[in-house]
Amino acid sequence: MAHFTLPIGPAGPVLSAFVAVSQARHAALTAAGQPVPSPVPIRALVDTGASCTCVDASVLAALGLTPTGSTQMMTPSTGATPHEALQYDVALAIPAAPPNPQPFYKHTLPVVGSELSIQGIDALIGRDILKDCLLTYNGVVGFFTLAF
Repeated sequence: MAHFTLPIGPAGPVLSAFVAVSQARHAALTAAGQPVPSPVPIRALVDTGASCTCVDASVLAALGLTPTGSTQMMTPSTGATPHEALQYDVALAIPAAPPNPQPFYKHTLPVVGSELSIQGIDALIGRDILKDCLLTYNGVVGFFTLAF
């Protein structure tokens, strides 16, 4: 099983990952003879309170993405009243550490566009990703491990 262990920093369990265009978007751009945007490196906070993965609008713009739909979201600031959020399809890669360097990879993942850069992160890794992983949060020693 591929995994990595990282320190829990002041911002919490933050990891490095890459966001790219979805597999379908990649195929469409290639078929049309258009350039495919390079994957964007991101800092992502592992967030067990987030039901879905969220990506900062600047990352989505760098990939030239347009919304594929919308979803109703509830946040601590919206209370019991959900608000509509735009969804985008992306590919997501989370690198692993040797000796099993196979990354966690989703060819197509619906994510919610959010404003996260003000918090010093580019994404929230939600339970839609964590359901396929084993997360160990060891606050006593200050490390977290993500295995997939």
